[in-house]
Parts: sequence; C-alpha cells; structure tokens
Amino acid sequence: MNQEKSTWEQVRQTFQQIWGYEEFRPPQGEIVRCLLAFQDALIVMPTGGGKSICFQLPALLKQGLTLVVSPLVALMENQVLELQQKNLPAALLHNEIPRHQRKQTLQAIATQQLRLLYLSPETLLSLPVWEVLTHPQLPINGLILDEAHCLVQWGETFRPAYRRLGMIREELLHKKPPGTKIAIAAFTATANPKDQRIIKSVLQLKNPEIFCLSPYRSNLNLNVKIAWTPRCRRHQLLNFIKPRKNQSGLIYVRSRRESETLSQWLGSLGYQTTPYHAGLSPNQRRDIESQWLTGTLQFVVCTSAFGMGINKANVRWIIHFQPPSLLSEYLQEVGRGGRDGKSTDALTLISEPTGWLDPSDQQRKQYFEQKLQQQYQQAKRLIKQIPRQGKIQAIAKEFLQGESLLSLLHSQEQLEWLDPFTYQIRPTASTQTINKLKQNKKSSDSSIKQYLMTRHCRWQFLLKAFGFKRESKDFRCGHCDNCRS
Repeated sequence: MNQEKSTWEQVRQTFQQIWGYEEFRPPQGEIVRCLLAFQDALIVMPTGGGKSICFQLPALLKQGLTLVVSPLVALMENQVLELQQKNLPAALLHNEIPRHQRKQTLQAIATQQLRLLYLSPETLLSLPVWEVLTHPQLPINGLILDEAHCLVQWGETFRPAYRRLGMIREELLHKKPPGTKIAIAAFTATANPKDQRIIKSVLQLKNPEIFCLSPYRSNLNLNVKIAWTPRCRRHQLLNFIKPRKNQSGLIYVRSRRESETLSQWLGSLGYQTTPYHAGLSPNQRRDIESQWLTGTLQFVVCTSAFGMGINKANVRWIIHFQPPSLLSEYLQEVGRGGRDGKSTDALTLISEPTGWLDPSDQQRKQYFEQKLQQQYQQAKRLIKQIPRQGKIQAIAKEFLQGESLLSLLHSQEQLEWLDPFTYQIRPTASTQTINKLKQNKKSSDSSIKQYLMTRHCRWQFLLKAFGFKRESKDFRCGHCDNCRS
C-alpha cells in the first residue's frame, strides 16, 4: 500500500512538473490510474474537460510507445506541438508531412525514442508504418482513440479505416513477446448510449472502465431562432455579432462554398474574417488557426473541419448559420465556446418549418440525403460483385467505394475482419442489409430536428439524448432561450 502511495505521489509530481497544475480535475486521476494499470476504458467528458492529459501522462510514465489515433491533421499538430514545446518525446505521422520528416519519425519509432505517436486510422493501417510498428522488439503499451465519436459518424462511409481498429491489438500482440499488455481507451465529448455500444464493440474493449460525465455546461447559453428569409438570416447574423465586435467567435456553415460566400460578404462590411474548410492547403489552415488563436481574426467562417482540438479559452460566441446534421456534431461545436468558464452565447439559425419562404435548409438536407442515397445504391451494386473473402487493399483498388461497402457490411454484422487487412463476408449479407442501414440512419438523424423545434429546456433535451436520463428529470438550466421565455 505504501509502495502504491509512493508511486502515485510520483505520478502527481510528474503531472505538476509538466502541466503546472496542483491537482487533477475529477475524474482525471481515476482515468490515469486506470490506464497505468493497462485497463481498457471508455471516457465521455465535456469539451474542454482536460481529456488529453488523461492519456498523455500515462504514456509518458510507461515504457514503450502509445499510439494515439486522431481524426484531423490540425488536432494532431496542435497536441504534438504543445508536447514538443515541453520537450516531451512525441511525434506525428500523416500524409501531408514532408518525406524527410516522415523518415525521421519512422527512425525515431524504430529506435524507441518516442512515447507518444499521433496518427490517423489510415496512416496506422498503411503498410510501411504497420511494418515498423509490428517489429517484435518495439514495445507498444496502448492504443488511444481520440475524438472517438468520429468512429460512429465517419466509420461507415467517409473514413472506413475506423471500422478496422478493433483488430489492431490482437494483431500487435501476435507480433510481440509473450506477456505484452496493450490497453485501449476511447475518448470523446459526445457519445449517447447507442454510440458507446458501437465504440465498445468495434474496438473490442475488454471489461472497460466507463467514465461518463454530463455534457452540461452552465456557462453555455443555447439559442435557436427562425430566419424567415435568406435576407433575414443575414440580418440576424449581423444583429448578433455587432454588439460583440471585440469578442472572439466562430460561424459554422455546411459547405465550402457557403464558407467562402459568407466570409466574402462579411469582409465587404469590414469584418476581419476568412473562410476555413478542408479544401485549403495545410499551410493555409495552420495560418488561419494561428491568426484566430492570437486574435488577428475576430472570427472564422468555417465548416466542421475547424475547431476539433484547437484550444482557445476565450471564445465568447458560436453561431450555426445553418443547422448541423447531427446532435453530436452540434454539441461538439458549441462546446468550443467558453472554455474559460465565462458566459458564452450559442445561436443556431433555422428556416421556418414549412420551407415556403426559405427552402434552403430543406434543400441542403435533401442534397446530403441524395449523396448518401447514391452511396447506398453503389453499395447495392457492389455487394453482388466483390469476392466473399479477400484483401481490403485489393478491393479498394478495384472498386471505387469498395472499402466503404466493407465497413457498411461490418456495421450490420454481415462481415468480419480476419486481421486488419483481410475480410470475410457472411453468407447472409445482401441488398436487404443496405436497406436496413438506411432505416437506421434516418432514425438517428431525426434527433437534431427534434432538438431545434423543442419548446422545453434545451439542456434538458441534450442530457436526455446523451443518456443522462436521471439528471435530465425535471431539469431546467434557466439560461437557454426556452427557459428564459
């Protein structure tokens, strides 16, 4: 017991030396203990809750390498830069880094100079990287999935590599010495009970410790307003940002084109802003992030590509110029405001429900539904063509949406991974599988519409939607638009 106390005291001292805090915020200490004991975990903590410390500290204290799977380049770069500025052994791998830097990082991995390696699911499963990581003499102690909700949101279509992450541990253990332990932990700010089940299942978590904190933030004031016409929408936007001229904020839109159009219009009115979306070069994105973080830009007109992992404490307002498609996406994005604990306003503008005066929200929704419909139709055609067993890389080369189809089938339990690179389709898989998936998708998308139209406390709705039913009972935040009215 005294030995454990002594060891924990060393953990606290390391924490204080590196990050400068006196004490852990609950439940940071419990999560650190869990990961140091090689226990699997699923952690759902509010945005700005200090999740990264919970896996960075154990990684620095353990022997060997911890792999951090992260969805976005910006998120990886920001976390690794912060660690490197503290002279900590961390690096990243992604497709945009120069070849010489990639070579240096692979060499640092092979010579065991690193404690933390950040990389995307696709990079982790690329053969050159996999070859280095599976070397028998390279100790790997943990796999962290950061922003784990991306597995649920993107794993079936946009980022199919997410669906193969559950095979990583088993395959690594085959290559490592007997007795090797590799813990898996998934971190996110937004996962309802259904999403949590998907994450646990896909990652094959073993008796995971579950840490679920309420997403409620008492300083976030949630508001939804109807914009009766396109002109009215812009007018409401200006009315909102005019009195906040010295305050930092973010404006979220749904497409690259809307990001550029709205930014240009606001620029013509004298606002210091710029568009931000995935179509910009890495250097352009880093430059915009830097300008916003330092206050050179008051706000950015951005798609959902902006903000994940970019830590700015004094964001005083968030606007959704158009409603997001998912409730989890909405909660992530409003959660980028008010990380300093001070009062922050979040406004979502929506078309009136009939769409007669302004059909733009409905048209946008139909556009995304049509794109998804095309994917499903393609999947139905492919399911009759692809081999029942084979290599994923071969399918991805031969069929345009082949890898996505495999992930779709996996999500419906009609396919199993034999290893991270080999699949086997079950005999029951058919076009009916795709139809079932479409129905599930429709029901999951309806919650954002219900949230936008509710007349009850908005935080009560969110608490209930994300599985905090006991906390939501008779809950009134007192500061959302519905509570105030």
